Amino acid sequence: MKKAVIYILIVLSNSVFAQLGGTKTYSFLDLPVPARSNALGGASMAIWDKDVNLGYSNPALLNPSMSKQLAFNYVNYVADLNYGNFLYAFQLKKYGTFAAGLQYFNYGKFDGRDEYDKETGTFKAADYSLNLAFAKTLDKDSTLSLGVALKTIYSHYEIYNSFGSAIDVGLTYHNKKQFTVSLLAKNYGKQWKPYSDNGPKENLPTDFQLGFSKKIPKAPFRIIFQYDQLLKWDLTYVNPQNQSGDIDPFTNKPIVKTAKQKRNDKIKTGLDKFGRHLVVGTEIILGKNFMIRIAYNFRKGKEMALPDVKKANGLSLGFGFKVYKFHLDYAYSKYALTGNSHTIGITTNLNYFNKASK
Repeated sequence: MKKAVIYILIVLSNSVFAQLGGTKTYSFLDLPVPARSNALGGASMAIWDKDVNLGYSNPALLNPSMSKQLAFNYVNYVADLNYGNFLYAFQLKKYGTFAAGLQYFNYGKFDGRDEYDKETGTFKAADYSLNLAFAKTLDKDSTLSLGVALKTIYSHYEIYNSFGSAIDVGLTYHNKKQFTVSLLAKNYGKQWKPYSDNGPKENLPTDFQLGFSKKIPKAPFRIIFQYDQLLKWDLTYVNPQNQSGDIDPFTNKPIVKTAKQKRNDKIKTGLDKFGRHLVVGTEIILGKNFMIRIAYNFRKGKEMALPDVKKANGLSLGFGFKVYKFHLDYAYSKYALTGNSHTIGITTNLNYFNKASK
């Protein structure tokens, strides 16, 4: 019984996150963690701002204005799972901006039983990633920034554990007109120790992303676009529950289509494949201390949809505001009919307290 539960946990860690058919390990690395990122459907890798949480999404976004910022994010995920992170940034004038953080995913506590249904005690299951990041400007105008994040990964399910490492490399351009564009290679690395001593080493949830954001002049909002999986065009998968539209359900024979119908099907299929790469969002800026966010993740909406059930899967929204010396963020993400997540983030700058003590 206990071994069966462990097996389910390992499968869960590899497939619960809709990671291209569940073929990757350490899939928790691909989840957006900060509340700001969750509210934007994960599309926060191309926003130039003073928020240290952006440095988690893309290390190239780290900049001196984030120095001494401390952030904590907690996500109440689906099925009573939860995850989050801690993050702290500091500036070294001669070298650049550094950040250190810990990301975790907690599957909870389980009651172990043997094949005779006798209790063998409780055990826990969790994933961890220790992240160290660095960013530095590459030009005199400080418009081009390069960032690197190193991840040390540890996964533990009762007596089974695994080690791995990964790297993120980001390149970001921004200008005074508040236009930002970023390229990000994410989670490229290796599983050094598989869960089973004799088991195969699995691939990590790699991603190559392109994103940009633009603050509209004289308007209180920023538009955001992100294109995921640049190196993989077809993100669709075959769902055996869906009946093929090429077979007549009454005669069970292939449906003969005209050239126009075939052309329309090809266009529709192409648009569907393109859309699965996109996340579109906006931030409505209602002053220095209050912001509303909303986004739609097309792939999440497609993969989480149920037949004949029209729900806003893939939609996410949230807000952020400043109270005293703390910035509070909240995000709501719609995953499925009964699967929603809530994220809370708290960020502060230690310089606030140093000034107060003086």
